[in-house]
Amino acid sequence: MVARHSLFTRAGPTGCQRDRLTWFVVRIGVFTREYPPEVYGGAGVHVGSLVPQLRRLVDVDVHCFGGQREDARGYPSAPGLEEANAALQTLSVNLAMADAVHGATLVHSHTWYANLAGHLARTLHGIPHVLTAHSLEPRRPWKAEQLGGGYRVSSWVERTSYEHADAVIAVSEGMRADVLDCYPSLRPERVHVVRNGIDPALYHPVEQTSELERLGVDPARPIVAFVGRITRQKGIEHLLVAAHAMDPAAQLLLCAGAPDTPEIAAETRRAVDELSAARPGVFWVQQMLPVETVRQVLSAATVFACPSVYEPLGIVNLEAMACGTPVVASDVGGISEVVDDPVTGLLVPFDEHDPQAFADGLAAGVNELLADPQRAAAMGRAGRWRAVEEFSWATVAERTVEVYRSLLP
Repeated sequence: MVARHSLFTRAGPTGCQRDRLTWFVVRIGVFTREYPPEVYGGAGVHVGSLVPQLRRLVDVDVHCFGGQREDARGYPSAPGLEEANAALQTLSVNLAMADAVHGATLVHSHTWYANLAGHLARTLHGIPHVLTAHSLEPRRPWKAEQLGGGYRVSSWVERTSYEHADAVIAVSEGMRADVLDCYPSLRPERVHVVRNGIDPALYHPVEQTSELERLGVDPARPIVAFVGRITRQKGIEHLLVAAHAMDPAAQLLLCAGAPDTPEIAAETRRAVDELSAARPGVFWVQQMLPVETVRQVLSAATVFACPSVYEPLGIVNLEAMACGTPVVASDVGGISEVVDDPVTGLLVPFDEHDPQAFADGLAAGVNELLADPQRAAAMGRAGRWRAVEEFSWATVAERTVEVYRSLLP
């Protein structure tokens, strides 16, 4: 990919600063597994939303997994590893990425899937490495179900990359605390907080309901919605238990796909079947949905439920709030930095040793808002305001560039 060699100032990107400060030529290499149109999780949403804003400030070359894009260079895994553990396939992509960033001023990696590329580029080319902490392997032991022995490889990659990175960007204060707890050798001043953002022009309230009607959902009746992958992290099993105690007049719309393993897919199927036998109005959409459909789901929902057991920030809560929907969510990680209890939603304590109490709390929170539509609507309006006013990708990009600038001469 041909570099465009953008410029930025030591003090910031605003016009008045540009007139009176020194300029620097920079070229940033961004390493990521996910990049549009191949996005399945929050990290992919983050990178896909951040890069266009970064390109207004600096020159960015994106290196990602998979096929070529118009604005990014894609890399397949190395030949001969088709049957290898997924972690080894990942490392082969990282090797190719690290080799490809000759001339970069700085590299920025996202998730363990690309962290080794950043660490190797730092070592090979002598340039700073910034990484964004979207999640932490020590906080996700269930990944061993998906990766097997590869989980030990991913944990080694993450630890090595974090301990040698020139700067770590945490997406919430809660995530920063987790980073320093998991990797105590990191100096605290190297860990910066830049919260995730939302595109309010992409996620906003809509009146259309055609996609819900296509799915068989009645938009005139109360809806409790969930949008997320089928993984232990997202806590869908807790929501399915809680739903047995939710107001049966409400519909439960589960937009849940991309299971981590066949085992968790089968568990979810059994739980949904049991719930469907016990109460009416259960809808399970198993494919990943386009933004246009998700926007209709979130706008039509009376309540959005987020039962995550681990969540560094939770972009999906921002998406729901931006669509004017109140959130009932677990009080874990950075969720409390997004959901303002009781202004934009309700937070439910999570105790891994008492999952039934958590499920009961989810059901109680959802029922509380279902029983008071006016209060729920007011929370939705407050959530939209908060998402627009306090979470902007342009601001995220500016603060990210500030971190870059702190590492350059």
